[in-house]
Amino acid sequence: MNSDEMKQRTRALALRIIRLVESLPSGKACDVISKQLLRCGTSVGANYRASCRAKSRADFIAKMGIVEEEADEIIYWIELLVDSGLIEKARVDDLLDEVHQIVAITVASIRTARQNKLAPIRTPHSALHH
Repeated sequence: MNSDEMKQRTRALALRIIRLVESLPSGKACDVISKQLLRCGTSVGANYRASCRAKSRADFIAKMGIVEEEADEIIYWIELLVDSGLIEKARVDDLLDEVHQIVAITVASIRTARQNKLAPIRTPHSALHH
């Protein structure tokens, strides 16, 4: 998956989270969970975009670590909504699947970046220096 596709997926995720939060019933518990879910749900895409502009491999790994944490937090809050009976699991199964996929992609990207960290960075040789 290229970075443009991942940007689209994380943006679509944020929009789905926004719609979910807007549809939740009001009440003290739901209001608190909604704010947390909205925060992490919109943070995934923003932090992924920031990782695409990382200044170094270490910066990329750190930013992708934030993406992983925020995506995992989405899962937590949605599971809490389901377990508390505030929403039906069937209503969020597809959304949870998408978040799990994003976590898996993110973890794989971090792992690859860490492995590549051990290899020297190769810069192409200029044709002018032949």
